[in-house]
Amino acid sequence: MVPTTPAAAAGTPPEPTGHVEPTASVQFGQHPQARRTILHLSDTHFLAGNRPLADRYDTAANLGRTLEAVERLGLRPDAMVFTGDLTDLGEPEAYAALREAVHPVADRLGAPLVWVSGNHDERPALRRDLLGLDATEEPVTGVWDLGGLRLVALDTSVPGWHHGDLDAAQLDWLRGILSTPAPLGTILAMHHPPLPSHVPLFDILELRDQGRLADAIAGTDVRAILAGHLHYSTSGTFAGIPVSVAAATCYTMNLTRPAADVNGMDAGQSFHLVHVYDDTITHAVVPVLDAPTGDYFSAEWVERMSRLTPEERLEAFSRKPGR
Repeated sequence: MVPTTPAAAAGTPPEPTGHVEPTASVQFGQHPQARRTILHLSDTHFLAGNRPLADRYDTAANLGRTLEAVERLGLRPDAMVFTGDLTDLGEPEAYAALREAVHPVADRLGAPLVWVSGNHDERPALRRDLLGLDATEEPVTGVWDLGGLRLVALDTSVPGWHHGDLDAAQLDWLRGILSTPAPLGTILAMHHPPLPSHVPLFDILELRDQGRLADAIAGTDVRAILAGHLHYSTSGTFAGIPVSVAAATCYTMNLTRPAADVNGMDAGQSFHLVHVYDDTITHAVVPVLDAPTGDYFSAEWVERMSRLTPEERLEAFSRKPGR
């Protein structure tokens, strides 16, 4: 298993560590600013030599556009999480290329990188060529303390297969981690989501024996589950816990077609912007596209609003003209 960082001790949640804009300290609504911010990306499916995936998808270019969009956010996130299928065939050269593409961005953002193994990955090459660890078949797992928010990466990959599973040893390890609560709770990151899919092919390749995972996290401080695998964004609940699935950066599923005829398309790529609050966690889908936008709202507009009282802000922005 990947070496872990110490789990956070229980106590008062620390203040946010991510980048905060100057006006963000002004509370415009009922909720204070987010405690933590996480970038959730998935399914990069790199190939050695940047060969086109399925002879049509430029995975490096699509990830490049995604990372450009990430940097345009102007955030200093608390972590960047990639939920599996990092490469398509588990090639050492593909892991090296992925590392070369992502690490400079993470360094500029000052964000820890969390790599999760998927069914298209090969554990030995992932461990050696991406993580700098021994090339073994050990599950790729880890724990990150993000200033009181605990992030746990699980490995649902099954060597030699495309469906998902979690063996008894990994679930016992997870129980041990969760036996001590973290100040801001715990988020799990895995590849295969513990959710149904309306697309038949994904139910064949689902996470098996999901009841064992439900038993392992019952009564713990797990607040959310991040996953990938489906190549489309979706959400649901598992054992009462919200699950958020990020679409792929390489290609996405064209859900405008009947479920039995769903196939991939070179469009709809996105990532998720995860905001962790004291009492909730939100998952915003950020599309990766080049489209014109309006210019009415700006940092200057927000700054003007921040100088007003709550009543003045309502008068200036909420009241309808002539009412």
